Amino acid sequence: MPADPQARATRYDVRQMNFDMWCQEQQHLPAARCDKRLPADDEAFDAYRSKIERYEIPYLREQQRQQQLNNGILHNDPVDRPSGPSQPQSQPPPR
Repeated sequence: MPADPQARATRYDVRQMNFDMWCQEQQHLPAARCDKRLPADDEAFDAYRSKIERYEIPYLREQQRQQQLNNGILHNDPVDRPSGPSQPQSQPPPR
């Protein structure tokens, strides 16, 4: 369990991996071979998935940190939202 309580509450958009898509798109194997789901192919898929998952959470965590930093800098800048008028209100010209 992480020491940081905020880290426990954070959910990341981890994408689910699909064996059939991996088999055909990453390994470029024919659909008939992928449908068989041979033990060797299944082991290779599990190894690939484990490798990707090892890097995905830290990557998503860094992306979220960068987004929070950008929001803090770009959207909370007091220059963009002054608390009061920066220039005196113009009065109508005297007659």
